[in-house]
Amino acid sequence: MSSAVLVGMSGGVDSSVAAALLVKAGARVTGITFNVWPEDDRRAAFREDACCALGAVEDARRVCDHLGIPHYVVNLRDVFQRRVIDNFVDEYRHGRTPNPCVRCNQFIKFDALLAKAEALGAGWVATGHYARTVKQANGRWALQRAVDGDKDQSYVLYVLSQERLARVRFPLGNLRKEETRRLAAEFGLHVANKVDSQEICFVPTRNYRDYLRETAPDTFESGPIVDSEGHVVGEHRGVALYTVGQRKGIGLASPRPLFVTRIESEINTIVIGNASDLVSLEAYAMDLNWMAVDGLDGPMHVSARSRAHAQEAPAVIEPWRSSQVKVTFDEPQRSLTPGQAVVFYDEDIVVGGGTLAAGPGNE
Repeated sequence: MSSAVLVGMSGGVDSSVAAALLVKAGARVTGITFNVWPEDDRRAAFREDACCALGAVEDARRVCDHLGIPHYVVNLRDVFQRRVIDNFVDEYRHGRTPNPCVRCNQFIKFDALLAKAEALGAGWVATGHYARTVKQANGRWALQRAVDGDKDQSYVLYVLSQERLARVRFPLGNLRKEETRRLAAEFGLHVANKVDSQEICFVPTRNYRDYLRETAPDTFESGPIVDSEGHVVGEHRGVALYTVGQRKGIGLASPRPLFVTRIESEINTIVIGNASDLVSLEAYAMDLNWMAVDGLDGPMHVSARSRAHAQEAPAVIEPWRSSQVKVTFDEPQRSLTPGQAVVFYDEDIVVGGGTLAAGPGNE
């Protein structure tokens, strides 16, 4: 396979060091940056902590000039709008809590990288993600946690297919963040001290509710708040303002803590209850992608992570109906939120993952 490598460059320190390490190793490196920010949004240039904003494109170009490698910019605004932003809005409209980074990795970054690699004759693609790949004895490629557990991004990469994994490399997988910044300084990169990407890249104010108010005002139609027995106890200001497990901002006075326990978007209703109502031993996952195994034939012991920064918990996964997996945790879990990803690990290896469903058989 060709030694040419196409590196996805977001303008941050991580992808810049990934490119620099590959240049140092003697690879023929080309940098590519995706322009996904809405064209008519002037705020794009002012989010230093947002990947792929206008300022990030310029940072990536400067790094490539410094390294002496070609740099391309690809306009993916339309596909990003359709695959990531529209889905993000629709998920909140239906009472689910999405993870747009997973969608971006699934439909934007790696698809576009591999397509451009084909056009340029590059055999490999690389990014600045903190993760590792490994080829197993069974011939399948698997995703492995990064050495730096605090920066590990395997959770948002569980959607990668075998074809993608076989052609992607993560040069930072064996580094810790402080080593990455040290290397950036040694390479003379101007982004060595640039702040890390934070929050959702396409939300200028860093508050997703502000973004939804502007782009999807229909999600702010008021409706009833009911208790676990169906009694109306108040009025909500729109389903997009609430997530399962939320305590603050519900707008009800009560001598005891109240939590959002369910969002019934089809009838525009928020259900509240006690903390105990959020605890469950079981969850169901749909839209599955398997990495280390070629599907699930029976029960399997794993550790499961149900939010990007959550602690993993021991669980048993098993096939459920035709296209879901039932997850039974060893200990009760709190706030298993529909729409979030749940990723299954066998020690450091990602077995696979999916999206948490509202319940068995609920898509």
